[in-house]
Amino acid sequence: MEVNVIGAGLAGSEAALQLAKRGFKVNLYEMRPNVETGAHTTEDCAEFVCSNSLGSYDITNGSGLLKHEMEILGGELIEIAKDCAVPAGNALAIDRHKFSQTVTKKITSNPNINLIREEVTKIHDTPTIISSGPLTSDKFADSIKEFTKSEYLHFFDAIAPIVECDSINFDIAFWASRYDKGEASYINCPMNKEQYEKFYNILINAPRIERHDFEKGAKFFESCLPIEVLASRGEDTLRFGPMKPVGLIDKRTGEKNYAVVQLRQDNSAKTLFNLVGFQTNLKWGAQKELLQLIPGLEDCNIVRYGVMHRNTFINSPKLLNPTLQTRERKDLFFAGQITGTEGYTESIASGLLAGINMAKFLNNEPLLELPSETMLGALTHYITNPENDNFQPINSNWGIIPSVEMPKKERKNKKLKGELMSQRSIEVLGKYLTNNII
Repeated sequence: MEVNVIGAGLAGSEAALQLAKRGFKVNLYEMRPNVETGAHTTEDCAEFVCSNSLGSYDITNGSGLLKHEMEILGGELIEIAKDCAVPAGNALAIDRHKFSQTVTKKITSNPNINLIREEVTKIHDTPTIISSGPLTSDKFADSIKEFTKSEYLHFFDAIAPIVECDSINFDIAFWASRYDKGEASYINCPMNKEQYEKFYNILINAPRIERHDFEKGAKFFESCLPIEVLASRGEDTLRFGPMKPVGLIDKRTGEKNYAVVQLRQDNSAKTLFNLVGFQTNLKWGAQKELLQLIPGLEDCNIVRYGVMHRNTFINSPKLLNPTLQTRERKDLFFAGQITGTEGYTESIASGLLAGINMAKFLNNEPLLELPSETMLGALTHYITNPENDNFQPINSNWGIIPSVEMPKKERKNKKLKGELMSQRSIEVLGKYLTNNII
């Protein structure tokens, strides 16, 4: 039995590998490099575009729990990510090129996977997983729209700039991780009040790249907002967001800073660093002027400017079951960011579930509908809840999981709450899997 997987991004690559190791033949379609997306820069599978981080690896964090669940469920890409990790404190960040090249090699060397480099314009009428991603081509988007009988929801995603490490002034910048958690793996550029106010005033008045008519009125993901959009919400918004100084102190001076810009390692060689939370749609000249206002980046060499691109997702609550199977057609599944799962980790996890469930469907076995006490179960239940009339993309977070009872004195202890919820999730998943073979 052959299965079509449309899109060789994070979700599609994971789904294809899950099916292949269960003995199914997979036609994995990827339109790159024949058709470009405007955001990808290579033709490799599972390319990271916006950031090189999969988020926290701490199990008391929602994203960390999701990674642990993926390991339990036999995820393929999470293991590759660990092998391609670069220092990032408590987070799992990867050398993006090494990661995508490793995934591509694993896919192309698998005898059960046929990687087909062509654009799909119509949904196949045989077993198919659609994981074409938020940058789905217009022709295929029209085919999906025809199937769903509903309009797409559009939002926009922005990419942060990357600079060369050698161009950073370490007389000013310093190495540290927030609260000294893990090794000091972030570069930090401190600002005093005067420097921050100057930076802020230039930022909010900087020229932006003009959007096309079809882009106007578009929605943004809250967790990937352009920094200029965040700044427009108030002068101190950045100081409580991506430029938060708390827990970041230069041990050479011992001074508390008014604001801090963090840079995260982007490749194994430690030659490239991306600006954390600095997604932007400013014109490139304005970006250069703004970045060189940051103490320590006065002479920075920008190797990639920030850009903004269109992302698309379906109205999953009206279309999908928590198994990621479409309600109207049993042999058609969706996975990845096109379903409204926000984030790289979430995209991989949905591909993992879709791949497992497609295999189960073809084997006439009951599909996995993970308990809502697990992070992946809560995520899939959230994006497929038919009562959700105002659907917005979501990432892994404690707010979508049923809460746990906390001692009255400990109700504000977020770490303890995370520990208790993670422990419960792992126990619930373990019990569920004793009765549901994967």
